[in-house]
Amino acid sequence: MKEIVSTITSKGQVTIPAEVRRRLGVGTGDKITFVIDESGDVRIRAPRYPTVDSLRGAAGSLNQPRRWDEIRDIAREDRFEAKYRAKGD
Repeated sequence: MKEIVSTITSKGQVTIPAEVRRRLGVGTGDKITFVIDESGDVRIRAPRYPTVDSLRGAAGSLNQPRRWDEIRDIAREDRFEAKYRAKGD
C-alpha cells in the first residue's frame, strides 16, 4: 500500500497529487467522489457516470419504441401526480 500526503488549505481545498489523478483517470474539470463506508473508512473514486454520454443505457430500454408525444404525456402525468401527492390532495 502506498500513502500520499496532501495539505488542506484554509478554504478546505486539497490538491490531488498527479499520481492519484492518473490512477483515477481524472483531469481538470472532472468530478471525484468521496465514499465513506460502514466502518468509517474514506475512499476517493471517479464517479460512475462522469458525463451525460456515460449515462447511455443506464435506465434500461423499452419493450417497444414510443413516440415523443407519448413520452411527453407520460412525464406530464407523472409530474402532476407527484405534485398533488406531495400536497396531500
